Amino acid sequence: MVVQSIFKIFASMGYKSTISKPYCNWIARDTAKWSANAVCDQDKILKRLIKKARNTRFGKDHQFNSITDHTSFAAQVPLRDYEELRPYVDMILAGDKDVLWPGKPKYLAKTSGTTSGVKYIPVTKESMPNHMRTATSSFLNIASQAGMEDVLDGRVLFLSGSPEMESNAGIPTGRLSGIVNHEIPSWITANKLPSYDANCIEEWEDKLEAIIKETKDVDMRLIGGIPPWVQMYFEKLIEVTGKDTVMEVFPNLKIFVYGGVNYEPYRDTMEKLIGRRLPSLETYPASEGFIAFQDRPENEGLLLNTRSGIFFEFVPVEEMSNEHPKRLGLKDVELGKDYAIIINNNAGLWGYVIGDSVQFVSLDPYRIIVSGRIKHFISAFGEHVIGKEIEDSMLAACAQYDAQVVEYTVAPQVNPLDESIPYHEWFVEFSQAPNDLKGFCESLDSQLSQKNIYYQDLIEGKILRPLVLREMKTNAFRTYMKSQGKLGGQNKVPRLSNDRKIADKLKFLINN
Repeated sequence: MVVQSIFKIFASMGYKSTISKPYCNWIARDTAKWSANAVCDQDKILKRLIKKARNTRFGKDHQFNSITDHTSFAAQVPLRDYEELRPYVDMILAGDKDVLWPGKPKYLAKTSGTTSGVKYIPVTKESMPNHMRTATSSFLNIASQAGMEDVLDGRVLFLSGSPEMESNAGIPTGRLSGIVNHEIPSWITANKLPSYDANCIEEWEDKLEAIIKETKDVDMRLIGGIPPWVQMYFEKLIEVTGKDTVMEVFPNLKIFVYGGVNYEPYRDTMEKLIGRRLPSLETYPASEGFIAFQDRPENEGLLLNTRSGIFFEFVPVEEMSNEHPKRLGLKDVELGKDYAIIINNNAGLWGYVIGDSVQFVSLDPYRIIVSGRIKHFISAFGEHVIGKEIEDSMLAACAQYDAQVVEYTVAPQVNPLDESIPYHEWFVEFSQAPNDLKGFCESLDSQLSQKNIYYQDLIEGKILRPLVLREMKTNAFRTYMKSQGKLGGQNKVPRLSNDRKIADKLKFLINN
């Protein structure tokens, strides 16, 4: 691309902001254009995907030659999670080509599954732009909207997983965040931190120390990462520099880029550390594809990435257990309903259930919010409480009782030791405890009852008693994550569990 070539020439001359402004504006206009043509683009993408993959092993097994539209596609390609797709992935790991997509994947993205152990998600030459161009375009679009084109005149920091690769069947394999490090455009690489060596440090606490040394004295303009781990970086940065806020260390800091978890539970603490409300860009990247991104600073929801090699399907969450669930294309979705999001893409994923549920908050253009994880819920008694209900209840109670949380998770207690009525058990680490803990708990319960009528019925019918909150020790969740080998990087604490696996480990970290 000509613009990228120009960036390379001027990278060391401080002219990036001058030449980036027209490019940012062009990206913003292009984003508005393609987002208005989403349904038509989705139809074209499905046809291109089917045509390209018809001679693969998967395409032959599912008679791609006879597929003409979404209806025939849904009839011949069942929904699959990773375990059900695994026989095809195992063929790739055995060295076969033309399995899910023509040729071999360029990379395998290594991720953790709740039931599958390690998962290997193919990333192809054709799907790589979905990750990289979307990441770049989402920032340039917001830069145009917010007038912050001078970000690239300073340094940018991305807290991510290690870029070191292993090899499987001759295919480089690693975390997606590490893979992305190998694909970052050269006009960004010159500004990017941390260094390759620092990023390769596996032990999070040692890695954090190395990153602090590299970044504390530079002109930082952009910081990106998952909120809890960026919070740890900010806390350590302030400790090492002796400053009161991050803005004192980085006075030209313009924007925080995040994804993977809801920022709201962390916002108050993060803004105190930063020293003010910093503009932010929310993204929705996954190993399976870059799904959506915030396209306007003032709008709720993330713009669905409808022209980037992914054909999306949406299944009403309540139908996911059906033998033949309803599979909707974009034109048939409705506002405010919970849908399981299904991926079909140019990496060779077909009818793939990534495990997230989403709601549409706009249909013109198509914007979504992540409402939870299909497998992360509590339904020990048929209540089917989802992540968004939990998070919204927590935010409301914190606002009412002047509380701030570091982290929390919720699990059912089906068989209390005192043989009392079962309950939902909340494990909460506060950075600022509520001024009335009893009132706080009552507010949580009331908020959740308003959002989930089944939970309300169970409470009123005395099948469940009101929730029980366990106040956790300082750094309890960091201690837990470290014990699981998941401290730092892209790892997240599940908000909800339908069993006691996490709860039974956390009970030793309760603040008695």
